[in-house]
Amino acid sequence: GLTLYNLNGVMDGGVQELIDALQFAENAEKMKEGAVN
Repeated sequence: GLTLYNLNGVMDGGVQELIDALQFAENAEKMKEGAVN
């Protein structure tokens, strides 16, 4: 998950990693909704 340590990494330039994590979570939610509906 996203921790304070990860947040420090983002500040050091790991923004793409954060974006990837958010997109992964969003896609997982969409897949769950698709499976339920």
